[in-house]
Amino acid sequence: MPRLHMLKLLVLGVTLVGGLSAAVDVSATNNLPNPYRPIDNWAQLPAGVQWGQVIAVQPDNHGNLWVFHRSDPPILQFDASGKFLKSFGAGMFVEPHGLAIDRDGNVWVTDAQGKDGKGQQAFKFSPDGKVLMTLGKAGVAGAGPDTFNGPCDVVVAPNGDIFVADGHGGDTNARVVKFSKDGKFIKEWGKKGSGPGEFDTLHSIAMDSKGRVFVADRGNSRIQIFDQDGKFIDQWKQFGRPSGIFISKNDTLYSVDSQSDEKTNPGVKRGIRIGSARDGAVKVFIADTSPDPKMALAEGVSADAKGDIVYAAGVSSMALHKFVKK
Repeated sequence: MPRLHMLKLLVLGVTLVGGLSAAVDVSATNNLPNPYRPIDNWAQLPAGVQWGQVIAVQPDNHGNLWVFHRSDPPILQFDASGKFLKSFGAGMFVEPHGLAIDRDGNVWVTDAQGKDGKGQQAFKFSPDGKVLMTLGKAGVAGAGPDTFNGPCDVVVAPNGDIFVADGHGGDTNARVVKFSKDGKFIKEWGKKGSGPGEFDTLHSIAMDSKGRVFVADRGNSRIQIFDQDGKFIDQWKQFGRPSGIFISKNDTLYSVDSQSDEKTNPGVKRGIRIGSARDGAVKVFIADTSPDPKMALAEGVSADAKGDIVYAAGVSSMALHKFVKK
């Protein structure tokens, strides 16, 4: 083989490993296998409660499921069978958005808008609903070390450090803000834009087993990857235009695309893509089955410990969806 041809192949292979190459056919992930089937009407809401816009869902270490939706009470817990267990947070939020469960089982949520002295904050609750910490100033939008503007999501590192994805596009912020476990500001990174380390709607945030920070940079149709000091590592477009991302303990990456169309992300279909946070390979695609092309099935996603069940939080569909392996 000619040396020049070998060199071209080597460069292409190195580029593909990083997931950045224009040679990667992102639309190919529309046609991957789907080993899952949907289960309808499985979660049992308590009397008098109806689903609002369901924005986030995550399991805890006991196999129970926490759900954040835009109706009171906004924070709900179910067991694996869908039996309702508890709820809290009524009257506390303007726009429920992000949800995370830390290693101790505490429930973290974000309120992405401000009104009447509420919102623009991140909260830490005990599993029983006691407020343990608040970040941000209630009802105050800002870009300082103690204010947010559009905090979309939160993730907590094993050592307790807190990372807030702060910014929902438009005139909101476009940064990741890092705090110590006791809520003290450490640093921030990011600005509006489309280059490495720049953001347009940080709609979700997650962390892999190596401690790398994954940001669903939805407005730029990509996932960006950083170390915990904000150093840019990589960007992946093969997981679609991500509204929600979730990384399991074995580094399986789940990404739900609620916005791709021929205008925002040509050639890419909406749905849930499942692959590896280690190398960026996408292996499964659960297509969006919403009957209305203008309304996505879901914006949040997670899975059980074994990956046998995928959960999807429906904002437009106003439902908690469940997919199980066939």
